[in-house]
Formats: sequence, structure tokens, C-alpha cells
Amino acid sequence: MTADDGLPTQPTLRRLKAFGVRPKRDLGQNFLIDSNILGVIARAADLQPDDVALEIGGGLGVLSEYLAPLVAHTHVIEVDRSLEPALRDALDPFAGHATLHFGDALQLDLRALDPLPTKVVANLPYGIAATAIIKTIDELPEVTTWVAMVQKEVGERFAAAAATPAYGVPSVLAQLSCTVKVHHKVSRSVFHPVPGVDSVLVVLHRRMDVEPADKALRTLVQAAFAHRRKALAGSLKLHPAYDADVRERARAALVALGHPADVRAERLTPEDFRALAEALR
Repeated sequence: MTADDGLPTQPTLRRLKAFGVRPKRDLGQNFLIDSNILGVIARAADLQPDDVALEIGGGLGVLSEYLAPLVAHTHVIEVDRSLEPALRDALDPFAGHATLHFGDALQLDLRALDPLPTKVVANLPYGIAATAIIKTIDELPEVTTWVAMVQKEVGERFAAAAATPAYGVPSVLAQLSCTVKVHHKVSRSVFHPVPGVDSVLVVLHRRMDVEPADKALRTLVQAAFAHRRKALAGSLKLHPAYDADVRERARAALVALGHPADVRAERLTPEDFRALAEALR
């Protein structure tokens, strides 16, 4: 498809018209229509020729076709099969170096991707953004870098420091394994349809100085924040993963770590959680 066919030159706008695509609100479809942001994304990801990129939420393929020539292989996951013609239009020129996967990214076996991704670069659907990032951190240890377009509040939660209002489970789970920063504010005008929320690019780099968070540590974090009005030790007592004496053991461990026995979860740093998990094993 070329610009002299009477269609818009911008890839998203062209495919919207050419394939009769109507964005689906229930899937959180907000398509990128400003190609200038693509360079910002690629530079933030520091893409190298031997990288394998994973894009979750391929949409109309504007980011997909930008990534494909920059890396060794690009995996694109899309849940909406009605977008297949538009995505094939974007990816067919890169046959052999790009793979299109249809399905729910939160349900797919990411370990089955071949070759395994080394970087996640995506305009994430708002409804799954936080879960998708945590899933890829946990399941894809080969991934070293994430550059994700997310709702502003989600980006701020991932980057939040302990004892701040945005700090919670996503903050701790991400920061246990990665450094996190909000890299770039993104105007609502780069999307169609224009969303009702602001967006940011959030950048994560995997920490090589720590072991990945295991299941016990992730369970501890989830349980600690499950009852935010309760002290951390009391919240653990209510979780089915723990035995009856966990409250007293946690209180003693917290005091040994230099915290009040009845401290709340939001006061602990990710490294505090790591130390507490070791104490409770």
C-alpha cells in the first residue's frame, strides 16, 4: 500500500481507512497516530541488531513495522483477530524476522516464544499494562529492558518510592528486579481515539545485582498489601499461604530489621521485603 493510492500516509490512519477498522473501547484500543513518538520509544529501548523485541498489543502495526528492521526478530501479540489484515500489511515485508501471535498476552506461555525476547517494547492496552509488565519480568528473565507506553498513574505506581501515595504491589514487584523511571510524558493527541487519561513512557532495566523475586517473595508482597489499613504482620495472618504463627514471626523479624512491629506494608522498601521474606522462610 503506497501513499499515491489516495489513503493517508501515516500508517495507522492509512490502515484505519483501508481496512475499515473501528477501535474497540472494550479492548482499550487507542492507536498511535503520531509517528514521531516511535523514535522516542526506540531510543529509550536502545535497540541493537541482535535484540529480540516483544510487543504486546500490536494494534495496527505502526510500532511493529518500526521495530522489525531494527532488531533480529520481533514478536507481536494481539488479542483482536479482526486486526489481522492490518498487522499482516505491516509485518509481511519482514517475513522470517517477525512473528504474529493472536491471543491474550496474560494467558500465553511466553516461554514458548522462539527466539526468546530480550526487550519488551509496547504501547500497552491500559487494562492489562501493570499485569503484563509484571508477568514479563517474572517469566522472561532474558529480558533486560522494558519501554512501555502506559497510563500516567500506572507509570507513577511502578516508579513510586516507599511511603508515597502511589506505592504498592506493582512498585515493589517491579523494583525488586528492575530500576524504574518515568521517561517521557506523552500527549493524548498521539492516539486515536483520544483517551480520557494521560500517558507516559516508563522504562525498566533489569538489575543484574540481585536474584529474581521467587514465588515466596511475590506472595509476601501481595499478602502484605492485601489489607492496607492493617499492619503488615496482621495482613499476613489473613492470607492462606501462611501458618497461624506468622503474625508473631513477622513482628519479630520486622523489629530485627529496624522497623516497628506494627509497621504497614507501604513503609517498607523492596529490599526490606526481600529481607523479610528470608526471615520468614
